[in-house]
Amino acid sequence: MIKILLLSDTHSHIDDTILKYVAQADEVWHAGDIGDLHVTDTIKKLKPLRCVYGNIDGAEARLEFPLHNRFSCENVSVWITHIGGYPGKYNPAIREEMTLNPPKLFICGHSHILKVMFDKKNNLLHMNPGACGKSGFHQMRTMLRFVIEDDKIKDLEIIEIGKK
Repeated sequence: MIKILLLSDTHSHIDDTILKYVAQADEVWHAGDIGDLHVTDTIKKLKPLRCVYGNIDGAEARLEFPLHNRFSCENVSVWITHIGGYPGKYNPAIREEMTLNPPKLFICGHSHILKVMFDKKNNLLHMNPGACGKSGFHQMRTMLRFVIEDDKIKDLEIIEIGKK
């Protein structure tokens, strides 16, 4: 059983509230638009981090993190990317791979809109944790927390960490 904290779109912002939830997780997954690498360096000092770079991230982040991160957690295949879209409206750059080799869990960021939905066509769970940074149009800063146990994704929680 692994407790995951999923966040995205920090845009260089990290604070004690975010770090409180980082401390409670077994792993932290970041779906891009990190901003300053101080964010990921701070998280990595506390917990294992899986991350992708986003469209605002510069050369330093792109050297450290991939555009797509595909891996297995317990018995769940995971794909994290920053600009992924959502079921029925996937980014054209990933649509073919999504059809040929779908993961069990697809994660993206970018939109600053928290969204969790099941994709019946590709038989996968889609997650976007919204944005936990202070830059962007979102009103509420959000993250997701969940557990992966064997091949199950469970105990999903929405974390609202306040208005920006």
